[in-house]
Amino acid sequence: MESLLQAVQLVFASGFAPAFTLWATPVAWLELVAFVLALGMVVLNMRVNPIAWPLAIVSSLLYFALFWNSRLYGDASLQIFFAIVALWGWWQWLRGTQADGSALRVRVMSARGRWWLLAALAAAWPATGLFLKNFTNTDVPWWDAFPTAASVIGQWLLGRKYVENWVAWIVVNVVGVGLFAYKGLWLTTLLYGLFIAMSFVGWRAWRRLLTPTAAA
Repeated sequence: MESLLQAVQLVFASGFAPAFTLWATPVAWLELVAFVLALGMVVLNMRVNPIAWPLAIVSSLLYFALFWNSRLYGDASLQIFFAIVALWGWWQWLRGTQADGSALRVRVMSARGRWWLLAALAAAWPATGLFLKNFTNTDVPWWDAFPTAASVIGQWLLGRKYVENWVAWIVVNVVGVGLFAYKGLWLTTLLYGLFIAMSFVGWRAWRRLLTPTAAA
């Protein structure tokens, strides 16, 4: 068992070894691999391809290690949530149904549903921020809390194939760019900048898939 733990520690440490330097900051191999997997995940999400979900699981676990190491505990914990919810999302895209029993399809959310989600965000953001401020040593509790809370909503929308998930990701990614730049995670900053553009493309692509009755 001790030798196994030592092997795990060695692999973990090697993941943080620098692969190259970007803007005078070393970029770890772990961040590079997570970057590539995350890009592939979003491309497949845009195409409504369920293979996106296993990529989401692996990239989320890698980003958990990266964010925890950078004291972004809200975003780190969020990655564990993502990995678990990705299993649910994978099932939803393969076997999920709508209220009428038909197969899950790309659709828009009702106005009432949008207001409920905004109310949930308004409650979850300060609650998460207070938790991070009082129980962790993060230096950015409120900025860490916002994308954490908004991403939970975005992940649920994505799993249920609501077009509005792309709007949620645009907001999350804009905040993420500033947050990760502050932490010096430059490759991840670049990734989230790409995510902003890709989210706009995904939003347009999913809107083209809507049917005249695709509202819920």
